[in-house]
Amino acid sequence: MSGGLKVTVAGAGALGLSCALALADAGCTVTVCDPAPWGDSASGVAAGMLAPVFETLLDSAGGHDFGLLVAARDLWPAFAARALIAIDRSGAVAVGSESWMEGVAAGFVRLGLPLSEVPPPAGVAPTFSKGFATAEDWRLEARAALKSLRVAAAAAGVTFLPDRVEALAGADRLVVATGAARGLGALVPELGLLTPIKGQILRFSGGPDGGPSLRGEGIYAAPSPGGLAVGATMEVGVADSRVDEAALRPLIDAAGRFLPALAAGGWVASAGVRAATPDGLPMVGFSRDPKIVLAVGARRNGWLLAPMSAGIVAAVVTGRDPGRYAARFDPTRFA
Repeated sequence: MSGGLKVTVAGAGALGLSCALALADAGCTVTVCDPAPWGDSASGVAAGMLAPVFETLLDSAGGHDFGLLVAARDLWPAFAARALIAIDRSGAVAVGSESWMEGVAAGFVRLGLPLSEVPPPAGVAPTFSKGFATAEDWRLEARAALKSLRVAAAAAGVTFLPDRVEALAGADRLVVATGAARGLGALVPELGLLTPIKGQILRFSGGPDGGPSLRGEGIYAAPSPGGLAVGATMEVGVADSRVDEAALRPLIDAAGRFLPALAAGGWVASAGVRAATPDGLPMVGFSRDPKIVLAVGARRNGWLLAPMSAGIVAAVVTGRDPGRYAARFDPTRFA
């Protein structure tokens, strides 16, 4: 099958926009529909981690395969060049208690990575005496990346509508990239497998706008031009995107212990709702309906997996080989 198909993409987050751009580049006529305001999604709230190392080591529920995540990250340089997205390759540094750092060290060895010991970055609590650094984890500025994707997609001929999708309508294919939303559940029963996970993040004004991300016990801190991003809560089963200071309190307290200067406050909180599948990997590919394609359920790794997911979606829609990892993401694997 060649390109030229009319494709509707439901959802304008990282996965939806990446799929739209890849489909347009493959010759499809693409319309993106999303009634939410621009940037008002979990993708816009995220810290933009492209972090195969620490997502493998620190997210045991994610079902991660280190080789898969590295392969996904390695697609980013070309994809970023296509969409004019800036990538920060400063790496990441783990800092924590002695027992926790022993576990991190064992994880580095298990993954076959060199163990590079460094002094704790400036501002870290003096109770921590060392850090372990990796150059393998990158990041991007999420809202800037969403804007760049929209611009690139529009330049490629993608049309944007503030509409809610309820059916195929006049499209040849429908790509569902609606995150944790289940409004299309009657049309796409696979969405019923998704579990919402609310994530709240703090942004502190000031601080470095570059340099390595910090990873600690239940916390990360990512420098960015928009303020130091500190996150994140993982509220499984919670589907509202309102800021809840009671649920944030443990993260606020941890931030003060990790980076004492943050104890004075001055943060702004935001929240988003992600979606997770039973095995932690996304559903990307044809649903049981051969006209409907899914790109949902990436849990904490929507940004990291976006180029890989987009490539799979464009391939299955246009009848090309979707690559070696497509079977791992196959939505029918839970049937």
